[in-house]
Amino acid sequence: MPKRVFVSFDYDYDKPLKDFLIGQAKNPGSPFEIHDWSIKEASPDWKDKARTRIRASDIVIVICGEHTDTAAGVAIELKIAQAEEIDYFLLNGNSGKNAKKPTTAKATDKIHKWTWENLKLLVGGNR
Repeated sequence: MPKRVFVSFDYDYDKPLKDFLIGQAKNPGSPFEIHDWSIKEASPDWKDKARTRIRASDIVIVICGEHTDTAAGVAIELKIAQAEEIDYFLLNGNSGKNAKKPTTAKATDKIHKWTWENLKLLVGGNR
């Protein structure tokens, strides 16, 4: 059974990367599935909605781009995943560019290279 994935990303800069990840989830034999649970507009209860969606997931993939360190929503979503003890990993959104960790990432969190083979291993727990 594929793992349910919540994707955290910088909506202003990295939405095309999230769309690409959704496409990869549709590959034959993909070990994960993504429901488009993005919260499109800020609302007073968006954090509660995010918590509900993260709780319903098996794993959180944080796409890290050049501006992720300034994306407050990504930092909050990662903090929620940590508080709820949902497995997560950081994924380099653009190879060859300087990907930044969210401010709530742990010092030990590594930003992993994004390849199809690596993605399957990471979702499977190999980190």
